[in-house]
Amino acid sequence: MLHGRDPERARLAQLLAAARAGQASSVLVRGEAGMGKSALLDDTAVCASGFRVLRTAGLEAESALAFAALHRLLRPASDRVAAVPAPQRRALRVAFGEEDGGRLDPFLVALGTLTLLTELGETEPVLCLVDDLPWLDAASRDALLFVARRLLAERVVIVFAARDDEARSFLSPLDVPELSLRPLAPAAVRSLLEERAGAGVADPVVDALAARTGGNPLALVEAPGRLSAGQLSGTDLLPSELPLTERMERTFLDRCRRLSPEAQTLMLLAAADDSLHLAELRRAGRALGAGEVAFGEMERSGLLRVDGDLVQVRHPLVRSAVSQAATAAERRVAHAALAAALDHGAGAGAGADADRRTWHRAAAAEGADDAVAEELAATAARAESRGGHEAASLAYARAAELSTRDDQRAQRLLAAARNAYAAGRTDEAEALLTSARAVADERRLRAAIDRLRGRIEVAAGSAVDAHRIFITAARDVAAQSPVQALEMAAYAGVLRSHGIDSGAALPPGTLSSFVEPDDAPRVRCLKLLLEATDREADQDWAGAIGTLRTALSHGMAAEDRDVWANLGNLALHLGDDAAHRSFFIRMLAAARTDGAVMEVLYALHRLCFSQYAAGDWSAVRRSADEALSLARSIGQPAQTGTPLAWLTLLAALQGRDDYDDLHERATALLTHHRLGVMDGFVADVLRWARAVRAGLGGDAGESLHHFTRMRDGVLARLAATPRISAAVQAADPVLARAWTDEMERFAAASALPWAQAVACYGRALLAGTGEEATALFEGSLRHHAGAGRPFDAARAELAYGEHLRRAGRRVDAREHLKRALDAFRDLAADPLAERAAAELRASGETARRRDPSTLVQLTPTELRIAQLVREGMSNKDVAELCWISPRTVAFHLRNVFTKTGVTSRGELARLTLG
Repeated sequence: MLHGRDPERARLAQLLAAARAGQASSVLVRGEAGMGKSALLDDTAVCASGFRVLRTAGLEAESALAFAALHRLLRPASDRVAAVPAPQRRALRVAFGEEDGGRLDPFLVALGTLTLLTELGETEPVLCLVDDLPWLDAASRDALLFVARRLLAERVVIVFAARDDEARSFLSPLDVPELSLRPLAPAAVRSLLEERAGAGVADPVVDALAARTGGNPLALVEAPGRLSAGQLSGTDLLPSELPLTERMERTFLDRCRRLSPEAQTLMLLAAADDSLHLAELRRAGRALGAGEVAFGEMERSGLLRVDGDLVQVRHPLVRSAVSQAATAAERRVAHAALAAALDHGAGAGAGADADRRTWHRAAAAEGADDAVAEELAATAARAESRGGHEAASLAYARAAELSTRDDQRAQRLLAAARNAYAAGRTDEAEALLTSARAVADERRLRAAIDRLRGRIEVAAGSAVDAHRIFITAARDVAAQSPVQALEMAAYAGVLRSHGIDSGAALPPGTLSSFVEPDDAPRVRCLKLLLEATDREADQDWAGAIGTLRTALSHGMAAEDRDVWANLGNLALHLGDDAAHRSFFIRMLAAARTDGAVMEVLYALHRLCFSQYAAGDWSAVRRSADEALSLARSIGQPAQTGTPLAWLTLLAALQGRDDYDDLHERATALLTHHRLGVMDGFVADVLRWARAVRAGLGGDAGESLHHFTRMRDGVLARLAATPRISAAVQAADPVLARAWTDEMERFAAASALPWAQAVACYGRALLAGTGEEATALFEGSLRHHAGAGRPFDAARAELAYGEHLRRAGRRVDAREHLKRALDAFRDLAADPLAERAAAELRASGETARRRDPSTLVQLTPTELRIAQLVREGMSNKDVAELCWISPRTVAFHLRNVFTKTGVTSRGELARLTLG
């Protein structure tokens, strides 16, 4: 019977009821050791009538085995895996060792888990119970947290359990709601004590035990066994010490020490591996002289729990007490015996038992052991191929410790760092790289180490340090490995094109000998990328653009997403909107197909540039919203910075009420997270947003202040029209002329229509009210006709209309003001639309009102789903593309139908969505 947990039971019952009705949820049960978390999960399973109950728990011995806990959770549903889409199905089977495969992206495993649970929920609601969450292997934990964050309209409930101190180490407020277990109330203390004692307990004793145990259920369960009948009835004094939470380890250890030496040996074996089977424990015990008599004694002690053929110590505190009480030599002997027991009949297989055996051999090793190190490296490679990066990092790091040769140690430390970084453990990766660098002698190996060091700095550290690392590494390895040197130099060149320069430079001619006519497309692209970024950094725009255009044909042949990303970024820097969009659309499609979630995020971030420039602001919102949701789903808060910045800018331009909230969230993220090379970008987009907000509010000086603080050259050119306008409105013609001159130089070198249009626009504003201004405005609009940047064109139409009206040419002004008004309305740029409408009224004409029925306001997710459905995709197809469940698609589609008033998919085609 569960005592004193009625409110918690009621909360969980509500979640079960909601799941029956199609509303998914997840919750984390938190509490100190002994507060009854596992008991509450047991009770929830009993109460889940009509549910399919799936259960798993974190096991310390399996914490280094990728997807072990997830496999145990989903194994009862293995017959339904066939219903999962093929890429996800294969990912699940490879992750669980049921199918061979190459390198596996863990995101596909998480997505497959979501799909499988959704499929199960179609026939009966599903309850997933996940105990001891911190001890789950990281791959399983990440997959289940991803599912928990993506649940919406499925018939699924996930209940996690973790100790307070452990939960805080890897969960953030973005993860799942919490249910905190508090100390038991006095009435519950009494009922629990009397149940355990089998007799009444005196009131003063109840009060004393409640106070001394802090209402901790486990301590209260232990107390009656430590007290006499007289003490429980109140006739005898209570002892000065009781098995309180902080003393329970000692209590359990005392109970263990009352066992025979042979039974204590079995306890140590069980504590050393909490995923032991009975046969394995018996084999290991016999090898150390502990037979059936000792086994029976250990079972009767109550310190052990047998669940089917799985043997576990009763509580984690028992395990830690027994392990810590043993000497290092005793623990090594126990691990050696367990390794030998797992060898029995196992052959040389590469399954989970082989990995467990290897870990026991590693724990039994005293000093370096190359044979064990080799086995452990193989275990790490298997984990890495399945996407178990944290498990792989642990195994590679331990293999490095056991290696006798420095070169092997360095290679394994690098592999450990690579996997730590992939698992999101940046600080740990940096420490491992420092250790690897200290023992690496070979230049190519050092260059590989430095490549990862630099990329970590780019993503989450100092971009200036990254530039120096790349240049130094390229110089050091050029003679031995020109391709490595070229790659590093290209990375440094990309940073320099961002204005990031450490001052380090390659000596002239370092890579000049590396020019071959039959280079692979990737190598050719790297060469051209390096040449173009160097030209760009020197503001040789014409040379850079010529080199870019040469690189474009090679880029599409490269079939390398890294190359596509770099060329797409180069196209962005050089103002080629079409090339930028083409590379990142291709990268996004390929990354989606492969389930490469971080690359999907990056492509979504970068696509926002060309979507913004093209005036497809609905697409910007969709991309940013998807990136924001995805970053949260995979527990990467730093990756929310870029989409939050774009959403903040759009909110400012469109005059939306959510501006303040978005700005606050983005600013907080910038303050509390390292964003690496994106730090300056996010800061500049927020400056742009503040400038827009101030300008639309009539404060030209404040607007100009924010615009002058922008440092990113790409953003400065993208925002050139409003920047120049702000300088003119703030009566700073010197700054307006300087910014216009910059655009003229860029336009002359690039011959890009949009750049020529902006340069003419700036000259027109500076020319004042005469015929020169008129001619310049008309020139700007001629260039805009083929530029593909409708927002800048609308700004020019508005400014020209204002110019004509002030010149007394009201009829001529109306045509331009109407075009500006229509464009601003299409963009939902309400503040500027109101300004254009006011100018139109001042010209003597009233703007037509749009039919509001065609201006359906949907959330970005609803909009994306509606557009995919309009293309003829089924709910299942949309779900697979958007990485959500078909039920969630149906949920969003119902909202679309309600908001739009349509009743069928066909009617969606007649609506203007945005």
